Amino acid sequence: MTDASLGTPAQLRDPNYTPALSKAIPLGIQHVLAMFVSNVTPAIIVAGAAGFGFGSDAGAQGFPDMTYLIQMSMLFAGIATLFQTIGFGPVGARLPIVQGTSFAFLPIMIPLVAGKGVEALPALFGGVLVGGLFHMVLGTFIGRIRFALPPLVTGLVVTMIGLALVKVGIQYAAGGVPAIDQPEYGSLLNWSAALVVIVATLGLKFFTRGMLSVSAVVIGIALGYIYALAVGMITFEGIVTSWDRAATVALPIPFAYGFEFSFAAVVGFCLMAFVSAVETVGDVSGITKGGAGREATDAEITGATYADGLGSAIAGVFGGFPNTSFSQNVGLIAMTGVMSRHVVTIGALFLILCGLVPKVGAVIRTIPIEVLGGGVIVMFGMVVAAGVSMLSDVNWNRRNMVIFAISLSIGLGLQLDPKAVQYLPDTLRVLMTSGLLPAALIAIVLNLVLPEQLSDDATEEVSGGLSGHGKGSLGKRG
Repeated sequence: MTDASLGTPAQLRDPNYTPALSKAIPLGIQHVLAMFVSNVTPAIIVAGAAGFGFGSDAGAQGFPDMTYLIQMSMLFAGIATLFQTIGFGPVGARLPIVQGTSFAFLPIMIPLVAGKGVEALPALFGGVLVGGLFHMVLGTFIGRIRFALPPLVTGLVVTMIGLALVKVGIQYAAGGVPAIDQPEYGSLLNWSAALVVIVATLGLKFFTRGMLSVSAVVIGIALGYIYALAVGMITFEGIVTSWDRAATVALPIPFAYGFEFSFAAVVGFCLMAFVSAVETVGDVSGITKGGAGREATDAEITGATYADGLGSAIAGVFGGFPNTSFSQNVGLIAMTGVMSRHVVTIGALFLILCGLVPKVGAVIRTIPIEVLGGGVIVMFGMVVAAGVSMLSDVNWNRRNMVIFAISLSIGLGLQLDPKAVQYLPDTLRVLMTSGLLPAALIAIVLNLVLPEQLSDDATEEVSGGLSGHGKGSLGKRG
């Protein structure tokens, strides 16, 4: 139930209303806590995939590059959020939209950097920059391309993103990729830390209400961190050392890793921009419906997409990753009943402050990989669940079943066995082994070109009797 002391019902539905600072500041920080772990996790995963994260030789130097990437994730999530809440000209929805580093691009980024170290980052950030600019252009006609991305396609893509990443969660919980060939990989100690996080997160999510439930993952990781300290997985000395090595304040560096144009990176980021743009449209609609009881206007949708792309492009210049609107904050607005964009602005300023203080990133990087793994298992599992939820809106006739079957088979198969396309040119190989892009392209094309009807007999031959003739089956979903 909404707290009456925050304002009248009419005020709470007004994006331009600002509650008293004593209420607005905690509410703004709530929005940051709801997305904090999700926002910094991609930087840690990319660093680990490239080979300068946990367990690498860079550890002797305190992971300076990983700390910088974490710092940029916080800083540019805050800046991109300001683009949304304050806006300028046509940029920004001027709604309480929280921006953060997107999981959606991880299946693209991981193959681009795999094992290549910091040398892979110029091409990666070149792709982020160009993809962000392309994303911004999409704002001018986002309403006209939504027809090409129905729930069948978007649900498949989100499911594929989650399926591509669940392996990362298991590897982290077992000890991290560098430890795979070591005796301690998969040890009971490693798994115990991950399980503490999972159990704590589930307990908070299902048996508490309000902010405790919304921040279940970050609190679960905090409890896992305390457990890791208690069993000796990390030490106070290590935490202090990491803190001392980091600067108190540091400004972002333009093209800190250089800039390189990679066709594979540009194509990958531009194609994923379509999916990210459609996700943002959904979030904007969810915020206006849940917070103000109305439909989003065309100007709000266009402005939100512009802010998405511009925030990502600027992040790429300084070593940040693509940003997108964070869906969990849609639920938070519905829970608090506070539609104020200025509350989210306060949260954005808090994120920017964290991003300018490397010591924050230095503490985050001391989180044991196994503890982070517990949180990642929950988060990436929820991505899969979100995709399945979107697919529940699909009319599962024979036509759609075939489109889904072919797209999933090829996309997931290429993820599971990247060597199957080892003789393709490097650019194509990187794009294909993401699994996500071939699945999305196949689904989009087939959805546009296949006839609307497909007879039952046309699928019976290839379905082994599982094509869904029974009552209540997928084929006859009510």
